[in-house]
Amino acid sequence: MPIIKSAKKKLKQDRKKEILNKKYISKYKQAIKDFSKKPKGKTNSLKNLYSIIDKAVKKRLIKKEKAARLKSRAAKLVNK
Repeated sequence: MPIIKSAKKKLKQDRKKEILNKKYISKYKQAIKDFSKKPKGKTNSLKNLYSIIDKAVKKRLIKKEKAARLKSRAAKLVNK
């Protein structure tokens, strides 16, 4: 356990960020799963999926290259 006051504060902040990050990660993964089950005729869900993926990139949960790959695969599902 940290002894210094600033280290205690940092530990507290890290725990809060960890909880939020897990929430955002599960949200984007669930969105991908839901979209892959029913991609046809849901252009709004494609837009929502793009939005969720972009938010994950903005929060630095995934890299932009991975986001581009995920978006590309989602678009392929719609165009099939």
